[in-house]
Amino acid sequence: MRRIPARPLRSTGIVIAALLALTPAAHGQPAAAASRLQPLDVIYVPTPDTVVAKMLSMAKVGPGDVVYDLGSGDGRIVIAAVKDFGAARGVGYELDPVRNHEARENAAAKGVSDRVQFIAEDLFEADLSGATVITTYLLPALNERLVPRFRALRPGTRIVTHNYDLTADWKPVERVVVDGHIVYAFVVPKR
Repeated sequence: MRRIPARPLRSTGIVIAALLALTPAAHGQPAAAASRLQPLDVIYVPTPDTVVAKMLSMAKVGPGDVVYDLGSGDGRIVIAAVKDFGAARGVGYELDPVRNHEARENAAAKGVSDRVQFIAEDLFEADLSGATVITTYLLPALNERLVPRFRALRPGTRIVTHNYDLTADWKPVERVVVDGHIVYAFVVPKR
């Protein structure tokens, strides 16, 4: 997911140097990934911890699950999935190199770096087939663009969205309000 940093940038020279240091190529990812850096579509708004916990519990995350977060920001959802809910792995897709760097630091601080991965790739191009659970906090138009990809996933894959549902013709199996935030749970149906 392309995002705009929420904090104002003060010194252009320092910011450019910092962004270059945080590009995918600087972290062992292919140079092609670095060339895909693009302007970000939406601002970064973190999901509150109470909502993260509810999203993961509604998805029934547990051992054996692989949780993908689309637009993973600081990594809090995939980190909580493996640390607090026992998921086997967590994968975050985030284009913002500053957020990816922050997510890696957060994973290291929580002791889960070996079970989480943060990928600087556009979520519309990402391979989602390995997920058993997908989480999003995306605008309705972006969720709707993802629906065909979600429907093609393995039946039983759980999808949980924050504040915005998927589309009018895919009804959630559960809808809960947590501290003023709406959480929707969906399950990929059998074909």
